[in-house]
Amino acid sequence: MAVNDVQAYLEKRSEHDADFAQAWEDAKPEYEIMKLIVEGRRSCGLSQQEVADRCGMQQSNISRLENGNGNPTISTLQKLAHCFGKKLEIRFV
Repeated sequence: MAVNDVQAYLEKRSEHDADFAQAWEDAKPEYEIMKLIVEGRRSCGLSQQEVADRCGMQQSNISRLENGNGNPTISTLQKLAHCFGKKLEIRFV
């Protein structure tokens, strides 16, 4: 399923199911982190192994973070941001 198809599904289901819409809204920060990790790695042209080596982690941990099966600490996010040539910024909005 393409990203646009997934987005369309989420929007359509959210219109008709308030509980689903709330659950999706609650999960957005986690999905955003996953997305940022993948995008950061790809924009640098790095493999998961290369990111892991630079961050002192195992490749399997990078994979878990990208797939949403991990819960990164702030320290881990800082390492990843540095690896991608970025700064970590956390905000409440």
